[in-house]
Amino acid sequence: MASHQPRSAAQGDIFDVADPDMLRHALEEAFSYRGDVTLTLADASVVDGYVFDRKAGGTLADSTVRVLLRDSDERRTVRWSEIRSVSFTGKDTAAGKTWENWVKRYAEKRLSGEAASIESESLD
Repeated sequence: MASHQPRSAAQGDIFDVADPDMLRHALEEAFSYRGDVTLTLADASVVDGYVFDRKAGGTLADSTVRVLLRDSDERRTVRWSEIRSVSFTGKDTAAGKTWENWVKRYAEKRLSGEAASIESESLD
């Protein structure tokens, strides 16, 4: 039986963030997301990586998001005022990884006679 990896609700979503409220919402989603995002900036450059921190200031220019760049140990700080879109481009490694789903899969394996282990599944 092939295992099906659930898709995160945000995975694949793209937010064009001309509206400051939409930008705030998109960056909160990006912070909660357990995969990489792509930020497209005002100068058309892109920042790809994992959003690990954000700080809301009094204005968009005073607010920042911190990104661990994809395939790198480099961290980059981006001002919210520079961001034009937020795309949820990476796989959400936490999708479907709830305790309830784990118990259900474990019980199904045990009832079908398959070997069931308490070891965690691979994130790949």
